[in-house]
Amino acid sequence: MKSKHTFTVIFFTRKSRSVPNQLSIYVRITVDGQRSEISLKRNIPSKEWDSSRNRGRGGSQRIRTLNAYLDSVYRGLLDCHKELLEENRVVSSDAIKSRYLGEDDNSKTLRDLIKYHNGNMSIVLKKGTMKNYYTTEKYLYRFLAKNRKVNDVRLKQLNYAFVTDFEHFLRNYRDSKKRLLLGNNGVMKHLERFKKMLNLAVKLEWMDKNPFNQFQLKYNKYDRQFLDEEELEQLESTEMGNERLERIRDCFVFSCYTGLSYVDVKELNSDNIVKGIDGNHWISTKREKTDKPVKVPLLPKAREILEKYMQCPEMENKESLLPISSNQKTNAYLKEIADSCDIDKNLTFHVARHTFATTVMLSNGVPIETVSKLLGHSKLSTTQIYARVVESKISEDIGNLLIRFKEKTTKKSAAT
Repeated sequence: MKSKHTFTVIFFTRKSRSVPNQLSIYVRITVDGQRSEISLKRNIPSKEWDSSRNRGRGGSQRIRTLNAYLDSVYRGLLDCHKELLEENRVVSSDAIKSRYLGEDDNSKTLRDLIKYHNGNMSIVLKKGTMKNYYTTEKYLYRFLAKNRKVNDVRLKQLNYAFVTDFEHFLRNYRDSKKRLLLGNNGVMKHLERFKKMLNLAVKLEWMDKNPFNQFQLKYNKYDRQFLDEEELEQLESTEMGNERLERIRDCFVFSCYTGLSYVDVKELNSDNIVKGIDGNHWISTKREKTDKPVKVPLLPKAREILEKYMQCPEMENKESLLPISSNQKTNAYLKEIADSCDIDKNLTFHVARHTFATTVMLSNGVPIETVSKLLGHSKLSTTQIYARVVESKISEDIGNLLIRFKEKTTKKSAAT
């Protein structure tokens, strides 16, 4: 189908304002009589410009280089015109100019997208989530530099091969000591964040489709670690012999009986302790991660720990209720605590949340719907990932079932 508009590209010159006897070179794009001009930032002596051919005159290396550049500009403008036609977009001199200069939406680059995403999402997403996006950003830039030998890439150049090449880069990325840094799920998390950024590009109409449409994220499933009843009792009863470890142990145990995450324990203050519907003390807070309100009855063990530190002189002038260290130090101290208690598990603060769901709640007959509410989850499926029914609970439930079967058999025998 032939286009119905006229389209021309010509080069012309104007006298240079800054350099005597020099001409500044421009290109003019004309569509249906409407003009747009681009300064090519090139100068040439007046006597070396051929106005009949609109090219440099002569055969010197400098003139040959200039004419080759003008030819490339001409081809580039023709390509922009062709792209606009194929995309069924409005074809105008300004549209062609914008496309050539990379100023239209279709010329947006990966760096443009990352800058837009992180700039806008930083006021929507939590600090910890944004920290993860910044890490993904670093890996993307390292991939461009090492594998593609470029500083940036246009979004329209991203395809399935780009995604799979980036996945391969992440799986094989090593630190300065040649150690692999990412496992499968770590790789998938970076790809998931990259996919979300590209979804934004599609919504902004910077891309026609997301190359991840043909890519499947595959996470490995692992059993989430938790402390069983015996291990929890062992942790509570072991003398630490070290005030630093004792305080972290107490904060961990507090989380085991409340289900609060590290950041929610760190932010806990006296305003969060309220009277509940039953007249007892409850914790009323919002999950830092999701901003979802959470209300948790204060179990005796958790209340004991709070009362212990309310009487601690060092906590008098602090807003927080518990003496917890930074997340990194806390998890390091928990390794020491596990060794002191002969617990052969990789103890991190998040293990306390799993312990609350499994050992303290589900194993004692609390319905999973209630556990989900206490954990502040919006979906039951999220709770099912955290919580599992331990063998002792299964054995107890089957024992009760057998008792009911026996009672039914006894009743039938008595009736006959």
